[in-house]
Amino acid sequence: MTKLKLLVALIAGVTLSFPVAAKLYKWVDDNGTTHYGETVPPEYANKDRVELNQAGRVVKSEEVLTPERRRAREQEDAKKRDDAKAALDQQRHDKTLINTYNSVKEIDQARIRSLQQVDARINVINSYIKTANDNLLALQKEADGYTNANRKIPDSLQEDLQDAQARLTKLQQDSENPKADKAAVEARFDADKARYIELTGKQ
Repeated sequence: MTKLKLLVALIAGVTLSFPVAAKLYKWVDDNGTTHYGETVPPEYANKDRVELNQAGRVVKSEEVLTPERRRAREQEDAKKRDDAKAALDQQRHDKTLINTYNSVKEIDQARIRSLQQVDARINVINSYIKTANDNLLALQKEADGYTNANRKIPDSLQEDLQDAQARLTKLQQDSENPKADKAAVEARFDADKARYIELTGKQ
């Protein structure tokens, strides 16, 4: 009798010994030995198993994930969701490009308008910086007059100096934001232009 026939006979013998409503499970232990039984022993609760019907056919598979496999599965599922979202976002962006622009020239014109807005913000901040710097220099000159005359700088003037320096520092920091925005605008329109050409073939 072949191994296959022996296996079928074994399954048949085991299944016939159980009540009709009983379930039969098959699992493999750490040594690679296959086991059959109505219940899975607690020590094998973390092993994959399959449920068999009375004919020995698989009716349900139960995959038991180890912590490592569960983390890997979660990471894989998260990547699939991220990839699907990225693909959907790209489709929406492509549709917007096609519906918004009729030519590459229109993209270039939109770039110019956007950069002009950013440049206007930069000019406003630069004017504030100049005013704040002039104010600080005037206060510093006043303080130097007291120092040169060997007189104590008034507390109110020292406070004004501190406030003026803090304002100038804050404005200088704020001036970096529109500079970064300008670089982002240029990069975005470069990408949009390249994608538009790819989608439409227009130059």
